Amino acid sequence: MVNPDDYFEVIAADLDRFAEAPDNVLLEIVTADGACMWLVATDEEPEWTGDDLTDREAAARICEGCPVRRQCLELEFRTAGDETVGVWGALSEEDRRAAYAAWCARRGGGRSS
Repeated sequence: MVNPDDYFEVIAADLDRFAEAPDNVLLEIVTADGACMWLVATDEEPEWTGDDLTDREAAARICEGCPVRRQCLELEFRTAGDETVGVWGALSEEDRRAAYAAWCARRGGGRSS
């Protein structure tokens, strides 16, 4: 079990395996295999309520079972950093920003690509 204080460090370390992957390769993987993309392509996207909390919970459930959620998170960190909203890689905005800070520290303080 991960020490809660190290949770975001563990996520950032897990993303290291994608550090050398080009953005276009990550994008291709995410768009081809992402659970959210499959839902949109098959017209099985959930009914969004407009309530931020409820919609975030639904998005997190979709992301949780996604086979490429770490690749998605890596791509999101590279392209938007902490300037994005919503759920990415099954992380809430607050958690994603904390993981992004750990990711930046591991990558020398900035976005890669």
